[in-house]
Formats: sequence, C-alpha cells, structure tokens
Amino acid sequence: QVQLVESGGGLVQPGGSLRLSCTVSGTVFSLSAMGWYRQAPGKQRELVAAITSGGRTTYPDSVKGRFTISRDNSKNTVYLQMNSLKPEDTAVYYCALTAPLNYWGQGTQVTVSS
Repeated sequence: QVQLVESGGGLVQPGGSLRLSCTVSGTVFSLSAMGWYRQAPGKQRELVAAITSGGRTTYPDSVKGRFTISRDNSKNTVYLQMNSLKPEDTAVYYCALTAPLNYWGQGTQVTVSS
C-alpha cells in the first residue's frame, strides 16, 4: 500500500519561509516522479513544483525563484522549501507521486498572513 505523509505546514507572515516534507512508503521512491500541488478556496488545484526520478525540476512562473523542490532518496522524502511567501500562496498543499503510479497525500494547510 502506497502512502504519502506530509508535514510542515502552518501559519507564517508575509516574507517568511516554510519547508514542507512528504515521506513515501510502499513503493520504490527513487524511481518515482514527485510533485507538490496546491489548492486555494474556490480555485483549481495547481502544480507548484515537480521533480523527476533523475532530479530534474519544474516550476510555474508564480513560484519560480521562491520555491525549491528537492528529494532525498535515502529517506524516501521530497521537500518543498518556500521562501518569500505571499498571502496568495495560502492554500492546502498536496504531495503527489506522479509517475509511474499516481498517489496523493492528505494535504497540509499553509497560511500566509500578518
């Protein structure tokens, strides 16, 4: 059974930083492509960062230069470092295993507010 467990969300002031973690079990993590998505109230879920099994990363323009996705295959964990956070980054953030299978974590709330 594949499981994704996220941690690290919370409340942060504008300009602050947070690091999200997602630990994967039940599959060969090192061969898996991973992604972080977010969904704000009333909006569609959107990709914020992706990383291939080989370590290649992708970001949308909205977070490029502020967010960094990384992975530690020895810990079966993918991270999302978020810097210079803005109120519009407020959302539920989801970790996803995107290839070769498709599984999602339960989500973690990130709130950026003063």
